[in-house]
Amino acid sequence: MDQAQILLVDDEQAILQMLSIILHKEGFKQIDTAITGEEAVTACKRKRYDLIILDVMLPKQSGFDICPFIRQTTNAPILFLTARTTDLDKLTGFALGGDDYITKPFNPLEVVARVKAQLRRYLPSEPIVYAPKIYDYGRFTVDEYAGELRVEGELVDCPSQVFGLLLFFCQNPNRLFTKTQLYEQVWGEHSISDDNTVMVHVHRIRERIEKTSSAPEYLITVRGLGYKLVTGRGNR
Repeated sequence: MDQAQILLVDDEQAILQMLSIILHKEGFKQIDTAITGEEAVTACKRKRYDLIILDVMLPKQSGFDICPFIRQTTNAPILFLTARTTDLDKLTGFALGGDDYITKPFNPLEVVARVKAQLRRYLPSEPIVYAPKIYDYGRFTVDEYAGELRVEGELVDCPSQVFGLLLFFCQNPNRLFTKTQLYEQVWGEHSISDDNTVMVHVHRIRERIEKTSSAPEYLITVRGLGYKLVTGRGNR
């Protein structure tokens, strides 16, 4: 937000100076000024602004007069600044494309608060950056966000349900699950006794991650109870 490009338009140099100083103190460094409507329209054609503070009572062309022309070049928030306080004036400003209305005399801190509120709505949010969630078992790794299984560094094809079951085990290491629990957690359905589906998928996982699928070291069977994925090989 502190990199926002702001245009201040007012024919009173004292107001331009005061607003520039207070905005600078709040971290806004990219500030341009204009003292006429013509200068403001020209500035908006030459440069992309993120917010415009526009005085209504400008010489020759008022802020109301030039607002439609500014709106042809930008969708940035426009804050009208004026001594006019009637409801009609406010409604006119909004109808012409204004986003907020600040009346003179004003508290500079209120102007800053309104500027920040408008910029939060207008400027895009910071992109969400996902930290990679990788389960590392030494021989194989499972990348949750990329949906990838790698065995000894090589990418291994893994159908969605097989990957889903393996990921569930990785998310719950060293925990014992019955076949019924696994079916309900991964397939999302109540299982009466669908042991075969789980057994087939466990076998497919072992074919991919174990050195010898018939003698598993990672995805082990607890006889008569179920399965668990054991850690101890650098899982994180």
